[in-house]
Amino acid sequence: MRIFLDANILFSAAKSDGAIRELLTLLARAGHECWANAYVVEEARRNLSLKAPAGISTLQQLLSSLAVATTTPPARRRASTSSIPLPEKDRPVLEAAIALHCAALVTGDRRHFAALYGRTIDGVTIHSPRTLADALLA
Repeated sequence: MRIFLDANILFSAAKSDGAIRELLTLLARAGHECWANAYVVEEARRNLSLKAPAGISTLQQLLSSLAVATTTPPARRRASTSSIPLPEKDRPVLEAAIALHCAALVTGDRRHFAALYGRTIDGVTIHSPRTLADALLA
């Protein structure tokens, strides 16, 4: 399965050797493709620079094991996402997952995405790290 990783997933995996990094390792071992794009990578890098600079080198290592799209989605909004209750800064994350034909988007952003957990939009099911692990690694 092709899975898009939100910036907070990249941040958490780079910041500490904990559950999120282990989840990414297990996904790779199970043959899933983990994807990111320049938009989420830059956000993760920016947040690491501010909050946990030691994690930047780990982020680089993680990125070498992921598929990273160098482009961001087009500025025009997809009709299918225009009515989704997301802040403007989070729309490109969902739109990238759709554009990259991912089956899942994993995000720990409960504030903005929790209401969408379990929902499928244009073929992309939105998951928390826990629900993704439960669905794919059970």
